[in-house]
Amino acid sequence: MNFDVRRAGLLLHPTSLPSGTLADAERWLDFMHAAGFCVWQMLPLGLPLVGLSPYQCASAFAVNPALFPPGDKNAPRVDMRRFAGWHAAQRHWLDDYARFVVIKQEQGGAAWTDWPQPLRDRDPAALARFDASHRDALKRVEVEQYRAALRWRRIRKAAAARGIQLFGDMPIFVAHDSADVWAHRALFLLDATGHPTVVAGVPPDYFSETGQRWGNPHYNWDAMQADGFAWWRARLRAHFEWFDLVRIDHFRGLAEAWAIPASEATAVHGEWRASPGAALLEAVGAEMRSLPLVAEDLGLITPDVTALRHQFALPGMAVLQFAFDDHADNPHKPENVHPDTVYYTGTHDNDTTLGWWRTLPDHARHQVMQQLGVADPDAVPDAMIAVVLESRAAVAVLPLQDVLHLGSEARMNTPGTDNGNWGWRFRWDALTPGLAARLLQQLRKAHRCESRATP
Repeated sequence: MNFDVRRAGLLLHPTSLPSGTLADAERWLDFMHAAGFCVWQMLPLGLPLVGLSPYQCASAFAVNPALFPPGDKNAPRVDMRRFAGWHAAQRHWLDDYARFVVIKQEQGGAAWTDWPQPLRDRDPAALARFDASHRDALKRVEVEQYRAALRWRRIRKAAAARGIQLFGDMPIFVAHDSADVWAHRALFLLDATGHPTVVAGVPPDYFSETGQRWGNPHYNWDAMQADGFAWWRARLRAHFEWFDLVRIDHFRGLAEAWAIPASEATAVHGEWRASPGAALLEAVGAEMRSLPLVAEDLGLITPDVTALRHQFALPGMAVLQFAFDDHADNPHKPENVHPDTVYYTGTHDNDTTLGWWRTLPDHARHQVMQQLGVADPDAVPDAMIAVVLESRAAVAVLPLQDVLHLGSEARMNTPGTDNGNWGWRFRWDALTPGLAARLLQQLRKAHRCESRATP
């Protein structure tokens, strides 16, 4: 993506479409095109392990088949001759993913560390016997992924025809109970039984007084660097096959990551450990020539993280909800936002802008209105949208909830909580022609997405 061009996007995960699946994708793209947007940002597309969180998934490569229902009228027919060629190119992850899914089903959903030892420890004879006795089940899982890949090609083609680029999201860490960790134990910091010795998270911050204990295992960076970061390079190649642009969630983890002893219940007692992010990005860049990545650099960001981002010319992020304080150097203030930035009113981890505004204390509301230069409290959410669109940021992204003026009932996620997240969906009757026309006028005024394709 060329960051010399001013673009505008909408943030909407496919599960928030009215059907909860990508069966609605073309209709959604039609609205985006009518409203003038040229970037669709979404959350990770992986298969959630527990609940609905797309940030704890069964594989770093596989997608959630529930997003691609067989009943979708746009679902492609599967040509098994072509499937064979696709399978050969994907088997570096696909075979183990299919085994992981089928074994997990047989074991009643148990974590791989609780499987019978021969399967847990990937005894070659045990895996060969399993493959021989489960050929049909394994093939079903593999074909399911192929069908999703074919459907996505149609969606990507439809987006491109409308001048819309697809903006994906990649969690920096992977879930412990995943096909990747089971199949590549040497690449993670685990004990002899496969359990993590330290887990990932973040220390206490804006979102949580005790920090966030994500539970993901840390990488064995020495082992990864020894083979030229082969697993990471394959992971990024897979993402670039699906997206025009990819956000690396928790980018600071490529400079240093918060390591929490696995025995700790919270993230308070951890330590920062260095990561070879520069060497990794150099290896990826050498293979791929360009790095269509966005660095999620929110929270407490140290100079080494910013230096790493600048070294590889990666855009960062800013969030207008974080801009309202007395610190002149706050990077989220509009006057401090540079072109190499993706600027948001809020993200999926924030309350909606209207919900955020309603819950502010009176003194904070006064400060927000003063900084925005508005006298009417009801005008604040729209004023924030205008500020983001008219900023110097190369890409301005609005959550659909903010465009629709929705309150906290439409919040996507509250970090550090397990219930009530990821379930919001919009209704088609909310996306009126009048709304599309108003948004198109706003984007034209801000000189965003001015050159777009016509379907």
